[in-house]
Amino acid sequence: MRFAAAMLFCLSAASMAAVIDGRAQERPAAAADKRVGLKPGYHDAGEAAWNMVLLSNTPRPDGFFDPASPAGRPTAPERPEGQAANAPAPGGAAAPGAAPAANAIGAPAASAGSPAPAAPAPGGLDFANSDLAFIRNYVFMGNFNGFNAYDVDSAKRPRLASSVVCPGGQGDVSVHGNLLFMSVEQTRGRIDCGNRGVAEVVSKERFRGIRIFDISDLSAPRQIAAVQTCRGSHTHTLVIDPKDPANVYLYGSGTGAVRPAEELADCSGKEPGEDPNTALYTIDVIKVPVAAPQKAAVVNHPRIFEDKTTGNIAGLWQGGNFGPGTQTSSATTRCHDITVFPAIGLAAGACAGNGILLDIADPVHPVRLDAVTDRNFAYWHSATFNNDGTKVLFSDEWGGGTRPRCRASDLPTWGADAIFDIVDRKLVFKSYYKLPAPQTEQENCVAHNGALIPVPGRDIMAQAWYQGGISLFDFTDSAHPVEIGYFDRGPISATDLITGGYWSAYWYNGHVYGSEIARGMDVFDLAPSAFLTQDELDAAIAVRTGELNVQGQQVIVWPATAPVARAYLDQLGRTGGIRPERDRAVRAALERADRIRGGSDEAAAGAAAQLTALASTIEADARSAAGIDSKRLSALASTLKGRAARLGEPGN
Repeated sequence: MRFAAAMLFCLSAASMAAVIDGRAQERPAAAADKRVGLKPGYHDAGEAAWNMVLLSNTPRPDGFFDPASPAGRPTAPERPEGQAANAPAPGGAAAPGAAPAANAIGAPAASAGSPAPAAPAPGGLDFANSDLAFIRNYVFMGNFNGFNAYDVDSAKRPRLASSVVCPGGQGDVSVHGNLLFMSVEQTRGRIDCGNRGVAEVVSKERFRGIRIFDISDLSAPRQIAAVQTCRGSHTHTLVIDPKDPANVYLYGSGTGAVRPAEELADCSGKEPGEDPNTALYTIDVIKVPVAAPQKAAVVNHPRIFEDKTTGNIAGLWQGGNFGPGTQTSSATTRCHDITVFPAIGLAAGACAGNGILLDIADPVHPVRLDAVTDRNFAYWHSATFNNDGTKVLFSDEWGGGTRPRCRASDLPTWGADAIFDIVDRKLVFKSYYKLPAPQTEQENCVAHNGALIPVPGRDIMAQAWYQGGISLFDFTDSAHPVEIGYFDRGPISATDLITGGYWSAYWYNGHVYGSEIARGMDVFDLAPSAFLTQDELDAAIAVRTGELNVQGQQVIVWPATAPVARAYLDQLGRTGGIRPERDRAVRAALERADRIRGGSDEAAAGAAAQLTALASTIEADARSAAGIDSKRLSALASTLKGRAARLGEPGN
């Protein structure tokens, strides 16, 4: 791989923003990649897989596709450059460079004062699958027409547990206990979940905001609250404050036009100079009492884009490009998505023209710590932290998600991920990562939603790239990300661009789940390889959680088991970070410990003493090592101590 030099300079001291250009993974030769030239088809497309194994595909159920056009309808032709909209600009107007509003995944709702359709035209995105949330053995899949819940006790045979038709898009979902939250932004959304749409320009029947459902009885979910917001909710993030168990919070990100004040009081789409209380340049903070969710309400509109020196609430990127040969970026009037990491008190906002870092120690009043821009980014879309909170990856949704942006002719730094280290609570650019396999004109493709694979000692992510498939990559070295697995299908159509592919790809309790816009839900295993050993996979599979909303990251903790220890050994072996004789001694000690059953056996004490002694030796090795080897040696020593302690327990 070759990497271009990084170039970093300050945009303004007041906004702490930086404009960056930098390193990108270079694409391999097309002939060497099995993803090139796959057979087109809806349910019979060609498939290519490397270190991923498809276990099942569950098509969308009735009510969640257009019977007249099950795969979807062709996307309208792209407008000439300078006449299209990449994402909504102030007040919902179009910004240069994107797909037409009707076909863009980030499209705005109708502008204030413009007619609203009574019902959606069939096809397009009106039946598209969207984001995923998980609780116990259930996967909840959002859809522009409602949501579905699947029982995944058997990953090979998921079972549809519930379907709720409730139009409004995007239908992004999150779950907490017996509550499900769903984002609604389109003007067709109704308070009663009806599918008739709303004909009037101003109507008390219209709903745009966040719905709350009671899912205690999955056979009959009930809408119990609906929080209206000025711009609707394109996405939302569930924030769990460890200091406030009585409440949960939602960060609502609306990207649509501001609705008229006649429909919802105090809504204004004016610029700050005309109205300092504008609904632009902010997010919605919603407080939800867990015991009384019907009392959910907006409690703050934090001005997270404010220039603290001048007091200008529109203090970040104003839109436009960075000069010849650079991207045209949307103005920062809103966030598209926010990922929170409450355990470390940080959030990362992908906010149209900026990536921002927030302090969320007080979740009702988030405070901006840093902001960056990127000359190669068109639309900052989503964010993912690594597990120790020392890195954050931002994605760029160039083309709005409905356009082919992974062609051989497309730059590898456009529509890509930008990886940053977090140093002293500031964002330091390190590199780009983009899907390395060129796609066709019939495949919408750009960076989209992904999540960490919980392999100890490494930063590995599975990421959706729409019809580019799923890419599995390692960014442990944030300056040199590398792909280590993938799954892809051929285009939906051989002749037309039809929006499809993976919206999200998330790991949950041992499997990767893919939300496929047109084809349903896919479930995958990861396969061991030279890049990911069986022990590393076993260590990841050992991590279990009862609830997962990917934009609300949790600290991953690994049990003190032999597979976890051997995972560190495998990694240290790759880098030459452990002496061969030490490696052999540790493996032998782990094997001895695993042969022991029961805590009373004399052998248990001997095995525990051996593991403890080895841990002390490895701690000394860690002190003399550097970088990632030192961290892995320390983690290995801690795991050996934990395994030794368990030898004294019944059923060790």
